Amino acid sequence: MSAETQIHQKSVLVVIVNYRTAGLVIDCLRSLVPEVQAMPGIRVTVVDSHSGDGSAEKIAAAIANEQWHEWATFMPLDVNGGYAFGNNAAIRPALASDTPPDYVFLLNPDTVVRPGAIRTLVEFMDANPEAGIAGSRLEDPDGTPQRSAFRFPNIVNEFEGGLRLGIVTQLLSKWIVAPPVSDEICETEWVAGASMMVRRAVFDDIGLMDEAYFLYYEELDFCLASHRAGWSCWYVPESRVVHFVGQSTGVTDAKQKAKRLPTYWFESRRRYYVKNYGWFYAILTELAWMIGFLTWRVRRVIQRKPDSDPPQLLSDFFMNSALVKGGQL
Repeated sequence: MSAETQIHQKSVLVVIVNYRTAGLVIDCLRSLVPEVQAMPGIRVTVVDSHSGDGSAEKIAAAIANEQWHEWATFMPLDVNGGYAFGNNAAIRPALASDTPPDYVFLLNPDTVVRPGAIRTLVEFMDANPEAGIAGSRLEDPDGTPQRSAFRFPNIVNEFEGGLRLGIVTQLLSKWIVAPPVSDEICETEWVAGASMMVRRAVFDDIGLMDEAYFLYYEELDFCLASHRAGWSCWYVPESRVVHFVGQSTGVTDAKQKAKRLPTYWFESRRRYYVKNYGWFYAILTELAWMIGFLTWRVRRVIQRKPDSDPPQLLSDFFMNSALVKGGQL
């Protein structure tokens, strides 16, 4: 059987979770049309997390009017349970079916897929059976790459992230969470959930994503579980996806004035550390970040640097820390 035939026979479930971003979802679906034509085994499920703003009607109408119903399914939920909950709602029945997909592709609603992005990831995964997860190069609409391949966070890079001092960042370059963007395929520790291909066998080994995370840290937690199960994770820059950062959440758009971070961001961070490394280690990471951040805030005032941090970041961080909240999950 030729490689071309094998690719045509692969099945991929694309999952898009929407919350009040119907226009973005429809643009994302439109970008998937050439992917489906190139790979007939692609099926897409759009999950609506009880948006209540007319998203459900708009997306359902677009699927019907554009005649995408042969490959796109709409799944409205009765509750907004978060990113992992929404993805799992689509993945769970697919894996339990008589014809489970070979791969599951998690795709943010605020993305547009460049031609060949899905096929490239599938070809890479087929050629590398030890790879459990692979992520695309995320980029701005003008092609500027975004950092989307990361190292697992730890005490060292938490300190560096709070401190933000060039010479220290250089000294700790081997440990920083977000290394410079690579133009080559490379193994990494985790990739952004905005465009993440997962081999079905990974779900067989570690289960679905942890639904206790409402938003943020869930894909990091999943990648860590996959890593501990022996699967490798890869960054595949030939697969390119435009990511309108923060448009689906309104939290992480670096081009807008920073907003106060929602409580669930701090809860997700605390859960990640306590669950995976224990309460004491979680506190050490918090102390490392707070020491670095306090140093940065003093230096910012002395050097009259602009203040780009979210409002009340330090107080929110402390009040939602494992130090204050304890180690109960």
